[in-house]
Amino acid sequence: MTVKIGLVWDAVGEIDAGRGMLEVARTAGLDTFLVFDHLMNVFPRQVWDTDFTYMAAGMPTPDRCLDFATVLGNFAPQAGGVRLAIGVTDPNRRHPAVLAQTAATLAHLTEQAPVLGIGAGALENLQPYGVAHDRRVSRVEEALRILRMFFDGEGPHDFRGTFFTLDKALMGLQAPEGRTPRIWLGANHDRMLGLAGRYADGWLPSQLMTPDEYARRLAVVRTSAVAAGRDPGAVLAAGGVPIVVAETDAAAHDLLRAKPIRFLALHASAEAWRAHGAAHPFGEDYRGLSELLPHLLTRDEVERAMAAVPDEVVAAQAIVGSRETVLKRINELLDAGMEHPMLIPASAMASPEAAQFTVESIVWLAGRLRSQEFAGDVSA
Repeated sequence: MTVKIGLVWDAVGEIDAGRGMLEVARTAGLDTFLVFDHLMNVFPRQVWDTDFTYMAAGMPTPDRCLDFATVLGNFAPQAGGVRLAIGVTDPNRRHPAVLAQTAATLAHLTEQAPVLGIGAGALENLQPYGVAHDRRVSRVEEALRILRMFFDGEGPHDFRGTFFTLDKALMGLQAPEGRTPRIWLGANHDRMLGLAGRYADGWLPSQLMTPDEYARRLAVVRTSAVAAGRDPGAVLAAGGVPIVVAETDAAAHDLLRAKPIRFLALHASAEAWRAHGAAHPFGEDYRGLSELLPHLLTRDEVERAMAAVPDEVVAAQAIVGSRETVLKRINELLDAGMEHPMLIPASAMASPEAAQFTVESIVWLAGRLRSQEFAGDVSA
């Protein structure tokens, strides 16, 4: 199996930081460079100071979130053979026609077909801005059907749905031959997994999970593809893979004490906390990051919640360890069916020194994952 490797940037702060990360991806021969799409950060500004993170010294607010379309259009000349990806946006804030136009435009600027990552939408990007967030999965399904129409031809297209209507709608902007945008679906639960199998070119779960759970969910995607008359292998099995890496396993676990990394445990659902015998401070029905409204938390609420974080829950939010340990854990996900790990450099949040080592480790990991010796050890 040929392993594809991607790198994730949160698209927050200085755009030069993103250019530097893209250059790392390009020179390391990575396949994909993905940027997030947020209107506000997942870290609350109420605690964003130099006591929380060293990054606050150069970035006084965590909510300096950049528009993905403008960023990727700017990055396109630098990308070379690296595929550019949006991961993920939603059809709540942007009509599927606008998303199709954006992705097709990007395809005219890049060497590789871009990835349009779609998800059901996080409340932080919807509720504070008065954007409808009911029946999010049903809305995604309609959007996927419309995107397929637009990518398949200029129309005219008609569509009558609950959320979207097309009346002889045209999409005259088509991607160059061979560069039709790929649709990756950010899916974690069964209904969305089913949509990935029916409509998507790739599956991009945001949750890090055990290899067994990854294999189970991938089977749902594949089964849905077969039921829709599609080749199940046509859906690329990707996944966000946060890494906390250091010289040794012990040093990597020490990095878990860094406040921004500990805060990642609050992105986990109440169900995930219960698996470790703990009660989530945001309530027993809290479903995780997609329901987090960071701007409503007080500083006291954040500090009390972080004080309740069990070490084992923090450790479960990323692959933690030395380079060799991280490589082994990624290998286990590959054995479970993952074809395209998207590396998220979580340990870069701990300190400038950790950030440098994390970037160097990504280059090292890419080299090992691409080596013929290692590739031969990975089962298809």
